[in-house]
Amino acid sequence: MEEMTLRSAAFDDHTLMPSEYSHDRGDVSPPLEWSPVPEEVVELALACEDPDAPVGTFAHWLVAGIDPVTTGLDAGEQPTGAVLGRNDYGTEGYGGPKPPAGDDPHRYFFRLYGLSEPSGLRDGFTAEELRDAVEDKVVASGTLVGTFAR
Repeated sequence: MEEMTLRSAAFDDHTLMPSEYSHDRGDVSPPLEWSPVPEEVVELALACEDPDAPVGTFAHWLVAGIDPVTTGLDAGEQPTGAVLGRNDYGTEGYGGPKPPAGDDPHRYFFRLYGLSEPSGLRDGFTAEELRDAVEDKVVASGTLVGTFAR
């Protein structure tokens, strides 16, 4: 599997995410950029999940159907033509961090998947449906981890 570099102008890997990207401050997704996307990739998919949530892994952002020529997203941007999954707040699109007050910082894993075949996902898909859809199709991936506490 090939490696894609996933980064953000708003925070470095394994550092605190600014509060403007939190659930309490308007749910604006952070800016992201990535490279290189291998030629065999026909679709990109993106997930942001918190494995430290008290209820188990909490999905904050699920996006599929991203055109592989896309090299990033501005803050708050939804990729043109993409399909949005349902986060664990029950809405489609980005839902920012909101760990319990007083918890140690939670980790937010942003994962980018480069797929060799279309995912076939439709708006409203779940994290489990994303995992099932990308299984055996991932030819490249990248991960960025942000942290957040309240």
